[in-house]
Amino acid sequence: MLEELVAAILAAGAAGVVYLAAAARVVKQYERGVVFRLGRLHGDVRRPGFTMIVPAVDRMRKVNMQIVTMPVPAQEGITRDNVTVRVDAVVYFKVVDPGAAVVNVEDYRFAVSQMAQTSLRSIIGKSELDDLLSNREKLNQGLELMIDSPAVEWGVTIDRVEIKDVSLPDTMKRSMARQAEADRERRARLINADAEYQASKKLAQAAHQMADTPSALQLRLLQTVMAVAAEKNSTLVLPIPVELLRFLERGREEGRPADADAHADTDAHADTDADADADADKTERAMEELRRAVEQ
Repeated sequence: MLEELVAAILAAGAAGVVYLAAAARVVKQYERGVVFRLGRLHGDVRRPGFTMIVPAVDRMRKVNMQIVTMPVPAQEGITRDNVTVRVDAVVYFKVVDPGAAVVNVEDYRFAVSQMAQTSLRSIIGKSELDDLLSNREKLNQGLELMIDSPAVEWGVTIDRVEIKDVSLPDTMKRSMARQAEADRERRARLINADAEYQASKKLAQAAHQMADTPSALQLRLLQTVMAVAAEKNSTLVLPIPVELLRFLERGREEGRPADADAHADTDAHADTDADADADADKTERAMEELRRAVEQ
């Protein structure tokens, strides 16, 4: 009798252990448990930790509550300005209502993926090429609203949508490159024309200043000669200013006495002839120095 009692107790204990093993469930921190009892949604969503269900009666399905990163395959379409493009994107979403995500839609991941693809094609058809290339923030917001509207009934919220890349045909890339090159060339010509205009104004002012002061032109000429002669790798042809030649001619004429006066007053103008010879010598030395400067 005692042996039968012990055996019954052991059998009951073993059955309890088997029942506990079959009924025990562990829900992770990033998961939520949805329990179905006889096919119907039962009770509240099970929180993270240890929980129990009724074996063979209850069935619990775990739903991941983390943010899911889902790439959207590249979609080919024609923009509003008739340009064929291929656009791919990425969707960030998460489950906020585990019961609706399990009951209202068969596979919420697949549903979000298909909705993202159709919405992306719709955005391509409604947008122009310039908007796809430069105004992506606005397109991302519109794409997020298009996906989020039906996803709310599935217990899913769209966290963010980003357009990753816009692929253009090779012919369009070449056309855009030519357009950018032409625009750069236009800007370069405008800058050169503006520089020429400013330089012409400065040169006109300098010409008026030198016209008022002829000696300034001669000084500028000498400065140019010095700058060119410093290289010592070219032959320099220097134009002699007319004013300098006239000055030298006047010096010679003043230093050379008239023939009639020289025969009449030879003795009286002896000192004057000596001074004239000295002036002539100075003039010749000045011309010699000028010649050497030109040769250098």
